[in-house]
Amino acid sequence: MTVAARLYRGLEICPLVYPHRPTASGSGHNYDEGFDAAVRILEPQEPDGTQRGRVFGVVARNPFSSAGDARRASIEYAERLIDTCSPVTTVLDLES
Repeated sequence: MTVAARLYRGLEICPLVYPHRPTASGSGHNYDEGFDAAVRILEPQEPDGTQRGRVFGVVARNPFSSAGDARRASIEYAERLIDTCSPVTTVLDLES
């Protein structure tokens, strides 16, 4: 499950929200166990069509109780990563 991207300080932030327990083959989604989150951060697209990006997982002690909480956490996490990155490097160069 994804939500529309937004721009923050010139970078594209794409929240990624998914059920905590993967869906088993042949059954419906299990949203009762909560949600996990990650965020994709992308640099602006180059004139040749290339675009550099990276996915960061949001670390949480427990699954988020709703998809909205997971989405908000992924956006806040991305903004914090971008804000705390040194002026010499980009957030995409951070070590995992």
